[in-house]
Amino acid sequence: MRRSRRLLTTVVLGVSLLGLAACGSDDDPAVTPGPDGGEAPAPGFDAGTTMAELQAAGRMTVGVKFDQPGFGLKNPTTGAVEGFDVEIAKLLAAGIYGGTAAEAAGKVQFVETISANREPFLESGQVDLVVATYTINDTRKGRVGFAGPYFVARQDIMVKASDATINGVADLNGKKVCTVRGSTSEKNIRAQAPQADVSLFDLYSQCAEALGDGRVVAVSTDDTILAGLVQARAAQGGDPFKLVGAPFSQEPYGVGLAKGDDAFRTFLNDLLEEIFANGEWVAAFERTLGQIGLETPGTPTVDRYTDTAAAPTTTTTAATASSVP
Repeated sequence: MRRSRRLLTTVVLGVSLLGLAACGSDDDPAVTPGPDGGEAPAPGFDAGTTMAELQAAGRMTVGVKFDQPGFGLKNPTTGAVEGFDVEIAKLLAAGIYGGTAAEAAGKVQFVETISANREPFLESGQVDLVVATYTINDTRKGRVGFAGPYFVARQDIMVKASDATINGVADLNGKKVCTVRGSTSEKNIRAQAPQADVSLFDLYSQCAEALGDGRVVAVSTDDTILAGLVQARAAQGGDPFKLVGAPFSQEPYGVGLAKGDDAFRTFLNDLLEEIFANGEWVAAFERTLGQIGLETPGTPTVDRYTDTAAAPTTTTTAATASSVP
């Protein structure tokens, strides 16, 4: 089912908006303040659905990354987590609780989620959703469900700006390259540069540190993540980094949820298509990834796959392209 249009709740007094965005209100999760200060009903859901349960609880928990500029980065001054993934999560919350994304933000608890623990967090119920640069692929579909994709990135390589020896994935053979354990990036590197000396860390920010101090000569993951690290390096000073600009895979980012919850997945897919169409997706991109110099792309196409007939979703650009787990 689809959420009610936000015409009921789009205009709120500035002071009220700031207060809701900062802390929210759990007194009555089934209602949202209306434009005249009264109460406007939140969307209605069938009893027993995840949407109804989350709405009744007045709170949802979303796993995001805390160290990726542009997608999910914890602000050291305010403590708030900021980025495109965070904005997508707020828009999804608005579809459950009603009102605007800023209003619904107070009902979202963001939990740091790294690449290696995304499936365990969903399987254990520690989080309700994962929105964390989470590539959809068939191996992961065996453990969790996915809505989306809400974004499609491409895997690329980051090196020091002075390095002219690495111009593509084949050049990683025989060299020390860093990526994150448990990621599709690791598998893509091992498949396309089997002689690369791969160093694995939990965080891409740790890979950037290793590149900066010379422990590795390259970092490889999605181009959008690397673009944020390049900008962060420029702000910090030191030898600048650059992207090689030779992508070698496509990485469709999905919203992770518990496997088998088809009603919730359908709702999330409907909601994503709505924010693609109404301009909210573009606005979220421009105030996050757009601020690090990325050009606004077209919206992706939602993949309404079934668990029994999952199509390959991560492909390489090599001549022998195939699904990458």
